[in-house]
Amino acid sequence: MATYAPFVPQIRLYQNWLRDHRGLSFDSYDALWRWSITDLNAFWQSMWDYFDMQSPTPHQAALVKNAMPGGQWFTGAQVNYAQQVFRHVDPAHAAGFPAVISRNEKGLTRELSWPELKRQVASLALHLQAQGIQPGDRVAAYLPNIPETMVAFLATVSVGGVWSVCAPDMGTHAVLDRFAQIQPKVLIACDGVSYAGRDHDRLQVVSDMRAALPSVQHVVLLGNLDPHASLPDSTSFAATTARDDVSTHNFEPMWLPFDHPLWIVYSSGTTGLPKPIVHGHGGTLIVALALKSLHNDIGCSYHPNSWGERYHWYSSTGWVMWNAQVSGLLNGTTCVIYDGNPGGSKDKPDWSTLWRFAAEMGVTFFGAGAAFFANCMKAGVDLSRLPGLRSVRALGTTGSPLSEEAQRWGTAQFEALGTPHMWWCNISGGTDFAGAFIGGHRELPLVPGEMQCRLLGCAVEAWNEQGQPVEGDVGELVCTQPIPSMPLYFWGDKDNARYLSSYFDMYPAGHGRQPGGGDGPASLGGVWRHGDWLKINPSGSCVIYGRSDATINRHGLRMGTSELYSAVEILPEVLDSMVVDLEYLGRESYMPLFVVLREGVTLDEAMKAKLNDAIKTALSPRFVPNEIFQVAEIPRTLSGKKQELPIKKLLLGQPLEKVVNKDAMANPGCLDWYVALAKQRLSTTA
Repeated sequence: MATYAPFVPQIRLYQNWLRDHRGLSFDSYDALWRWSITDLNAFWQSMWDYFDMQSPTPHQAALVKNAMPGGQWFTGAQVNYAQQVFRHVDPAHAAGFPAVISRNEKGLTRELSWPELKRQVASLALHLQAQGIQPGDRVAAYLPNIPETMVAFLATVSVGGVWSVCAPDMGTHAVLDRFAQIQPKVLIACDGVSYAGRDHDRLQVVSDMRAALPSVQHVVLLGNLDPHASLPDSTSFAATTARDDVSTHNFEPMWLPFDHPLWIVYSSGTTGLPKPIVHGHGGTLIVALALKSLHNDIGCSYHPNSWGERYHWYSSTGWVMWNAQVSGLLNGTTCVIYDGNPGGSKDKPDWSTLWRFAAEMGVTFFGAGAAFFANCMKAGVDLSRLPGLRSVRALGTTGSPLSEEAQRWGTAQFEALGTPHMWWCNISGGTDFAGAFIGGHRELPLVPGEMQCRLLGCAVEAWNEQGQPVEGDVGELVCTQPIPSMPLYFWGDKDNARYLSSYFDMYPAGHGRQPGGGDGPASLGGVWRHGDWLKINPSGSCVIYGRSDATINRHGLRMGTSELYSAVEILPEVLDSMVVDLEYLGRESYMPLFVVLREGVTLDEAMKAKLNDAIKTALSPRFVPNEIFQVAEIPRTLSGKKQELPIKKLLLGQPLEKVVNKDAMANPGCLDWYVALAKQRLSTTA
């Protein structure tokens, strides 16, 4: 079991390297950060060199074209995400460290060695090639958070396939809204999952998906519940990973251009289908290495400075933190994963489940969504009963703002364990660019409720409505310079129209500024608006206050409001609907649903159950609203747009006259009801 030793922080090792190899020294983190965002070429080249990234061909420069969108990085270089993972097979195995440790709700614990990981990846990769998978072909997966999903991902990308995964807790409609857009050639799916003490069969869902995806030419079925599960004209996952011969031993991932598509992830806006966001191999790889090592302080398991690193971040495959967990393999870290409900079952709630798992496995970095820590606090979890948790030297959180109360609770729990001064690595980023803008720094002051710093290479500012940077006040989170992991494009997005409208509509070309306050354009193109409220303190620490738009963020998984409307408005009883998510500064997520029902229909318990079931089936149980209200009208603009953001601001306590222009509304008379609700809610939550 790993135990904590006072290792040198990873970011300090990098600064020592800069001094020794670049002749660069900085007297503060702020000075280092400002260098990283003003000399982008030098900073990102230092990342390439520091992590000893490999390419069989040279590249021109780190940043060939400074533009948002359309930045060109490391032109000429060839990489492969799986190639970087396989670099650790021999040294990690020789040192005796596994690649993956996993457990499910039924208590099945498994270890996957580095050589076995590589063999299974090679076997499945060769099978995919035999099915005709060529570079650029999409492989869709419907799999839970288990080692086989990591194997399937690495096999896909090792042969140039483009990976895309949805969690099996998502309903058929939500999955098809995603996969139908990308036209996958192969579907890798499971027969079912165990969650909250119950088995959930998914064979019919897989059959329905297959029938609705005419592009699918081959299906690989994983018997997750039943090893003998089968579907007509499908191949078992076990068979595809059983090969062990000269071809698997000699297999190597193919070299691909730096910007070759790696995966397609989905982030929803307030309208339309989920956005199919395409990230590249090289950009995702280099940003993940920088984030994991420098800011999360996660080292290589077999390196003397990080001996025995074991990295756990609880996630489902439907959240980008699954991608972040897998990225631990990039720098030779043992990934420790759990598949199941962290809160036990309905009959036997138990918020100590993940903690006991982490204690038994010797986890050194323990990450989860902010809601997890809040739930543990409310449940009265006592970590002093788990002495094995003394191996934990960092707590990570993201997904929504972590309250000061929850952070103090966790710190006190570890103090009682005999681990004083627990370091919290609170990060904020997104699916949109597979990274973080704001995060941790092992050597900076730690203030409960705040994030320590803006990340290296991330030119992040808070802007007011006039596009001016503000300090000490809440503004829109913007990024004024490109980052290598920003999307290549959205799949099927003609002329980049949706990409531009998603991030660059508020601050288009001409709004650029030189980072740090200089004059002149920051880059060719616009300024990235992320959709979060941010305050940057004079010290450089940051506070995220929640979403600045109307997107739903339930415990880290974003969903477009349009997807929920599609689920409920298909019911004949529902004429109109509106939903808002009142997540804000560490408060527990509260999401009310407002519905206009047909004449004669009332919102009784049966109707509420019907609405909730529709959401569970089409989307996921996590998007069931906290409350449902029957209303006479949904407030709309003259052009018919639902007034989600004004109502959200109203319910958060802002005065009506500051959030909505009645003259621009089609039905301003309906606002009185929402004003009354806001007053009632604020009086009970004050």
